[in-house]
Amino acid sequence: MFDRIAGVYDLMNTAMTAGLHRRWRVRAADEARVGPGGHVLDVATGTGDLALELARRVAPAGEVLGADFSEAMLERARRKATAGVRFEWADAMQLPYPDAAFDAATVGFGARNFDDLARGLAEMARVVRPGGRVVVLEITTPTRPPLSLFYRVWFDRLVPLLGRGLSALLGAVARGPGGVRRAQIADAYAYLPRSVKRFPAPDALAAAMRAAGLEDVGYALLAGGIVAIHAGTVPPGQA
Repeated sequence: MFDRIAGVYDLMNTAMTAGLHRRWRVRAADEARVGPGGHVLDVATGTGDLALELARRVAPAGEVLGADFSEAMLERARRKATAGVRFEWADAMQLPYPDAAFDAATVGFGARNFDDLARGLAEMARVVRPGGRVVVLEITTPTRPPLSLFYRVWFDRLVPLLGRGLSALLGAVARGPGGVRRAQIADAYAYLPRSVKRFPAPDALAAAMRAAGLEDVGYALLAGGIVAIHAGTVPPGQA
């Protein structure tokens, strides 16, 4: 599914958020608390936008590694790559990196796709050094009207239609070995609201991060409660 939507992913993010996703990634990168010379892992990196934001903070001597299990997403991320950032295949459920290898680990709009959230969070904590940060940027569900009503209409009804329309605009509906049909794009963006609904609420996600061994876990709600940024610290002796 992620391979199929890679070609429209960046445009859909911009359309769905009115471009605000860039500002949210800046805030998430701030929470990683890394500076020049830092070594950061961005899990489920997608097309690499959060990794690139982090790379600006660790330059010139640091490195950001963006990892994902979708080769089509990684292909697009590599086209954007700048000095100090590289992209490679990895499974968030079993990260192929040593304990305490990074100063921070982040995930932007990917944690809700983890097959096992507890395991994914534990893996992120494992590969971060004591004192380092784990940051989760994710869509959440607002509970107060009128935003909650708008949110339901937007994500349940309009986002799948937007995905279908955008795929048509880009010519992704062409049939053939490399074509992506309109229905496949619509199905993928129908998955988005379902994945958000089953994802833990902010308090529950904070509890899951603590259960993964993190301390000083806190979160901030953005855009009226549509987006949450959670962050925690790997305690001494965690690695």
